[in-house]
Amino acid sequence: MIEILENLDLLCRPNLDLAGVKVNGIALGTPAATIPRQQIVGGLSSIIARYRGGTNIESEYYDADGRSLSLDEVVEDVVRSDGFLYGADKVNYKVRAGAVVGFAISGVHLSHFAHLTSYEEFLAAFGRPDRMHENEAYGDLLSYETYYWGARKHVTWDAWEDRVSFINLGDFEGNSGP
Repeated sequence: MIEILENLDLLCRPNLDLAGVKVNGIALGTPAATIPRQQIVGGLSSIIARYRGGTNIESEYYDADGRSLSLDEVVEDVVRSDGFLYGADKVNYKVRAGAVVGFAISGVHLSHFAHLTSYEEFLAAFGRPDRMHENEAYGDLLSYETYYWGARKHVTWDAWEDRVSFINLGDFEGNSGP
C-alpha cells in the first residue's frame, strides 16, 4: 500500500485507486479502533447533543441529558458505530459501522500544493473535475468545490487565498457521482 502523506502528488490523480492507499497508516475499511488514540483530539458522534469548543478552547461534549462526556467516551462511541475522529495532525477519519470509510486532509499537508497560485494552475495539476460548485456568500466567490468521481475525491480551492484548502477521500456525499 502507498502512503498518501508521503506521496502527496498522488492526490492530483483524477482516478486514484483508494484500495491501494493508506493515510497516516490507515486504509479504508480498517477498524477505527486501530487509529492511535494519541492522534485523536476530537470527535463527532450521535451521543453528542451539545458541543462547545473552538480555537484555544478545550472541547466539551454533552449528551441529551446534559451529562458531560469525555473525549474517550466520544471516541469509544465512534469506533463502535458511526461518526468522525479528528486528528491533531489535520487528518480526520469518517467512520461507519466501526470501520474507516473516508479521510479528510487539511492544514500543513496541503502546503505541498503551495506552488499552485491560481484556479487555472490547480485545474492543470488536478485535471478537470466531474463536478464543480462555486461556493459564494453575499456575492463573493469563496471557493471552488471540485469532485473527482474516479478517485472518490473532493478538493476545495480557496478563491480568497488561492490555495488548496481541503481534500477528502472516500465515502463522502458527492464523491461517487450524482
